[in-house]
Amino acid sequence: MNQKSIAPLASSSDQKRLQMSDIARLAGVSTATVSRALNKSPLINEETRTRIEQLAKSLNYSINVGAQNLRLKQNRTVAVVVPFDSVTRQHLSDPFFLGILGSIADALTDRGYDMLLTRVSADELDTAAQIYDTGRAIGVILIGQWRHHDQLNQMAARRVPIVVWGAQIPQQLYLTVGSDNLAGGRLATEHLLQKGRRRIAFFGDVLLPEVADRFEGYRQALRDFQIPFDEKLVVPAVFTEEGGRNAVRTLLERKLVFDGLFACSDLLAMTAINSFREIGMTVPEDVAVVGYDDIELARYFHPALTTVRQPIAAAGEALVAAVLSLADARPSVPVLLQTELIARASS
Repeated sequence: MNQKSIAPLASSSDQKRLQMSDIARLAGVSTATVSRALNKSPLINEETRTRIEQLAKSLNYSINVGAQNLRLKQNRTVAVVVPFDSVTRQHLSDPFFLGILGSIADALTDRGYDMLLTRVSADELDTAAQIYDTGRAIGVILIGQWRHHDQLNQMAARRVPIVVWGAQIPQQLYLTVGSDNLAGGRLATEHLLQKGRRRIAFFGDVLLPEVADRFEGYRQALRDFQIPFDEKLVVPAVFTEEGGRNAVRTLLERKLVFDGLFACSDLLAMTAINSFREIGMTVPEDVAVVGYDDIELARYFHPALTTVRQPIAAAGEALVAAVLSLADARPSVPVLLQTELIARASS
């Protein structure tokens, strides 16, 4: 039996020539139907839309309306994506998120651009590209790397104009803007050591790239002061109030002596201080505490929180400048912003 050899439409050499009409021919529908389906028009029923979307995805095809709109100077919207982690359930009401979103909004407004705020699953970061592919935004700012570095690299390889607030890590193809987390972790720990603290606990999720750098700064400072590292003083903690309470409970259950705490967010630090207070421990007398971020509430907390300041206003400016540069096909480089220790009463 003779069989004809059919070359795949979406081979790398043919991808540039793949047209919407090809999708229509394979799906057995009109080009207009394909266009409406890929743009999620309510005129197309769900079954047909799903079938066309799956076919287009299998051929690595997407409508690049974003680039078309940019050429026509019609679209002045930038998407800001805050991933949602179903495990930690960190909400948009988190003070750090609110701070950086405000700085991005200000920077965009100053330049005459609009902000489209949305969320995607932290396990499916690559879905953020759909906002650009469907032309709703000319570029994407993603808050945090989370745990899917590979998905971010894939978007960068597709030339999606995406900028990520996060740490610079090896084999990174995407553009990052972030603060110097390594220096920040060192500053926090050195401050506690200079205050005479020698048994310093660490709260944070070291699987996250930014926290991993803060943890390395913590270990560097201990080495510099010739203080032995004790892994039992390291407690995994998510950036929520419950995460802070659980971390304190875990630390106390280990029945360890500790006189200092470096918490990788102000929210963790403040929750820990409240938990210490509930069991009769005083701050900073019994345990000196340093947080991270310098959210607005930190200076008004009791005791006022010592923390590592991330330059939030500068972060918004740098993120917006970077994403607009990528959207305009201009080269851009990673940005590393300086961190600063803000000493207050908690230490």
